Amino acid sequence: MTSRTRNHPQPTRRTLLRGAVVAALTATTVGVGAAQAATWPTEFPLPDGFIPEGITIGRSPYAYMGSRANGAVYRTDLRTGEGRVIHKGTTGTVAVGLKLDEDGLLYISGGGAGTARVVDSRSGELLATYQLTDTSGHFINDVILLGDRAWFTDSTDAALYGVPRGREGTVRRLRLGGDWVQTPNVYNANGVVGTPDGRGLIVVSSSPGRLYHVDLADGHATEIALIGATDVANGDGLLRIGRTLYVVQNRLNLISVFGLDTRARSATLRRTITDPRFDVPTTAARWADRLYLVNARFTSPQTPETTFNTVAVPL
Repeated sequence: MTSRTRNHPQPTRRTLLRGAVVAALTATTVGVGAAQAATWPTEFPLPDGFIPEGITIGRSPYAYMGSRANGAVYRTDLRTGEGRVIHKGTTGTVAVGLKLDEDGLLYISGGGAGTARVVDSRSGELLATYQLTDTSGHFINDVILLGDRAWFTDSTDAALYGVPRGREGTVRRLRLGGDWVQTPNVYNANGVVGTPDGRGLIVVSSSPGRLYHVDLADGHATEIALIGATDVANGDGLLRIGRTLYVVQNRLNLISVFGLDTRARSATLRRTITDPRFDVPTTAARWADRLYLVNARFTSPQTPETTFNTVAVPL
């Protein structure tokens, strides 16, 4: 079930950068911004009751975070820690994973509503809504931008959804096969990133904690052999920098850092990152030599009075 509602024409794209090129451009922020970022705050608050899960950072030092309370988007200036709501959201809407593209468009996962939304990060305007699935039995969880599509995971069905990143094209449903194991009544596909060669995807299955290399031609999933770790249980957000893969393991308050082989068929555990400020971090985004993570606080009451924050740790 894939339908689309457009609220406004999307800006014209001069060029859609391929995944490998985008990764190379992002990498330049390390050398350029590291010295400046050293004095920036390493922790900043979100609005009470915001209930965050996703975070994304583009080429400028601003973090965008989505709310599971009402689908709102909050933007924070990394230099000062000050922020504001740029997209108010609506009752009954959620924002789970989100990614910012080079044109300033935010692609947002809609959770149990089965949607993908596109929001202009400059104006906060909702530009498009895609109904990817039925509103029951599905959970659209995370998203990555690769080439001319935004790829969304569905945590309760063995499928990915490719949303076109332009005015033309249709949504592509990619059924997962091969080594993929779909476990009932738990979250399966969660975080997603592109492979180092830009031709496939790496997807984490939260339960029981496996990494898969997914072929975009046919959805064939090959389990990535873990070396030095038995699993990546509670695997949530993924971040890849070159052949280094960061796996956020939410309820373990842990980030596992793996080195990928050249074909992304094996991953060797290099180290782990933890911090006393972690309180069920879900996803991570990078600026310069830092990782910024939102604390979803799944083990705390999720009420309008619950406090939430974002913390930064060294890469």
